[in-house]
Amino acid sequence: MLLLYLSYAYLFISSAVTVANAAAGKSIFLLAGQSNMAGRGGVVNDTWDNYVPPESSPDLAILRLSADLNWQLATEPLHRDIDTNKVCGVGPGMAFASSLLRKDSSVGVVGLVPCAVGGTNISEWGRGGDLYKQLIRRAEAALEVGGTVRGLLWFQGESDTVSREDAELYKTRLQNFILHVRADLLLPVLPVIQVALASGEGPYIEMVREAQLGMDMVNLRTIDAKGLNLEPDGLHLTTPSQVSLGNMLANAFIQTRPSAIITPNTASTIMSQNFLTHFLSLLLLVINASFL
Repeated sequence: MLLLYLSYAYLFISSAVTVANAAAGKSIFLLAGQSNMAGRGGVVNDTWDNYVPPESSPDLAILRLSADLNWQLATEPLHRDIDTNKVCGVGPGMAFASSLLRKDSSVGVVGLVPCAVGGTNISEWGRGGDLYKQLIRRAEAALEVGGTVRGLLWFQGESDTVSREDAELYKTRLQNFILHVRADLLLPVLPVIQVALASGEGPYIEMVREAQLGMDMVNLRTIDAKGLNLEPDGLHLTTPSQVSLGNMLANAFIQTRPSAIITPNTASTIMSQNFLTHFLSLLLLVINASFL
């Protein structure tokens, strides 16, 4: 029983330390779109299998903004209190953050802001709509205790494949959405990484994909999800596919920014956080060993 309490204490202290340090320069990423961004990996027949791959496991350097606007240790499913009308599973967000930290530790603490809602049309993300206002409100709340919005990860469009009119208007609507988000957040060159569809709900998948792949905006990169494996429903990415997508998103983001330079202050912060993490981990190992 003592070991159990000490284990919980370790997790609590570690999480609290990470959240406390997050105010000092965390890199914030907005996650928006519909169900494949919200995450349906491992969800079959409205039941999540509860499997979390190593690439999506909790990390003291990865936080999420909860629905009630509090920073907490990020765990799957990231969108569990945002996309509440459906069962959420594994999405690309955690794998993205883990991959980014492995490739560029200068990003420091990564703050993920889940905003995606399954089944939503691009028209519902227009300026003035509820989804748009929630995105901006959550982005602004994420900044209140420090940090910088580094990018917007966007995976949406499956719902726009049902109507030809929606498919034809998709490119214009998405361009306007990006311009409005950048304007309202006062970030005119905010990096946006969008995902070209792997599937769709209607017959106009290729029309929407053509719109996505044909977009040309400053600091916009498009990665292609076509070919990634889908769940039995033929619409949602599997857990391994979401991990692959997260890695693709990280690679694309890195290409939008200059080569990272770790300043002495940044290096000192990273070393301090790593030292504390390793110390707590070592302490737990010693405690475990004493009970063997």
